[in-house]
Amino acid sequence: MMTISQIMEKMIAFSEGNIHDIDHFIRVWAYAKTIGELESLDADTQYILEVSAIIHDIACPLCREKYGNTNGKYQETEGMPMARGFLSDTGLTAEQIDRVAFLVGHHHTYTNISGADYQILLEADFITNASENGYSKENVENFVNKIMQTDSGKRLAKQIFGI
Repeated sequence: MMTISQIMEKMIAFSEGNIHDIDHFIRVWAYAKTIGELESLDADTQYILEVSAIIHDIACPLCREKYGNTNGKYQETEGMPMARGFLSDTGLTAEQIDRVAFLVGHHHTYTNISGADYQILLEADFITNASENGYSKENVENFVNKIMQTDSGKRLAKQIFGI
């Protein structure tokens, strides 16, 4: 099974020099890794979370080309099969690939959240998007109060955004 660093290197190569995309997934991965460790996830769930964080936006280049934007629903639809293909030679089990593909295919869906890995991926991606896109304090507070579930994610968001 590939290490997180090997998957990171593979995703960097896949990104073909798109610095924005690379910086984004590295930031999401760093927040996801941090929150997961602070929440004491078991090793397998932590691994799935980190792989998912690294490849969560795998469909963005295709969406830009095919649709002219990276709408979250397009990312989810296109990302699931892309995640499966990307991970096919990594040594992950079929069950692990299924879970990562599910997370990639739902990382913009804030309802029926199942599992700590799913919850933390949403939180890490939101923190990153909020900082990259200058979300208002009201928007961040709303997300923290209504969507965030982990104590660690809430604490980080409050510290990062001064709320």
